[in-house]
Amino acid sequence: MTDDRTSPGHGGTLVGVGVGPGDPELLTRRALRVLASADRVVAPTLSPHEVGRAESIVRAAMPQLPVHRVVFDMTPDGEAQRKASHRKAARALLPWLGAGAQVAFVTLGDPNIYSTFSALVTALRELGWRGTTSTVPGITAFQALASQAGTVLLDGAESLSLVTAVDGTATLERALEDPERAIVVYKGGRHLPAIARLLEAHGRLEGAVLGERLGLAGEHVEMIGTSSVGEASYLATVIVPCRRDARATADPEPDERTQ
Repeated sequence: MTDDRTSPGHGGTLVGVGVGPGDPELLTRRALRVLASADRVVAPTLSPHEVGRAESIVRAAMPQLPVHRVVFDMTPDGEAQRKASHRKAARALLPWLGAGAQVAFVTLGDPNIYSTFSALVTALRELGWRGTTSTVPGITAFQALASQAGTVLLDGAESLSLVTAVDGTATLERALEDPERAIVVYKGGRHLPAIARLLEAHGRLEGAVLGERLGLAGEHVEMIGTSSVGEASYLATVIVPCRRDARATADPEPDERTQ
């Protein structure tokens, strides 16, 4: 049973559309097509009177497209408030979905990576909706930052860890144990000074780069150094390349018979 007055129904389609980190030119052709054909386009926001970042990207690419807002609570330490806002947003979509509409929900980056889309789907399922979901992949912030900074993320058999630092640097510290692993850090802006010190302690400052507001006004990209780095915004992205010198040092001397 649901506490919503509208029957959740089994119809409708909810599509999570990744719109990239900020530059409207990074929207894919598929994303533009899905947004143009949707019955409703919905964007998350912190306030009903505020244009969120995902909405701003869509408006720049498709100025005439109507966009409806749903409020999401992003308080880092307020799990109960966040879940309540997810359910409220889900209830706002139920009348459209129940009528069989295709609703496109836009989200920064990719809808399957640290996205509000998954939280919205969970809330809808909890309310009893059993319609169809799908996603349109989007370019991630770390891909855009790597391009902007001219950073080769991976080569050969190298691997990558994508971690968050919203609660501190413990996860990053574990990832740094492997010098041949590239690392991307999301949601760690307020811990950036501690991140910089940790990278220095592990010999990983070389090539480490910070990006904020990628593709938007006020874009900020800089190499990370312990002397000048301060706190950054919540959606800051940090790339820590592999230590390729460590791999070269670890390689054994070639067998003379193969020379």
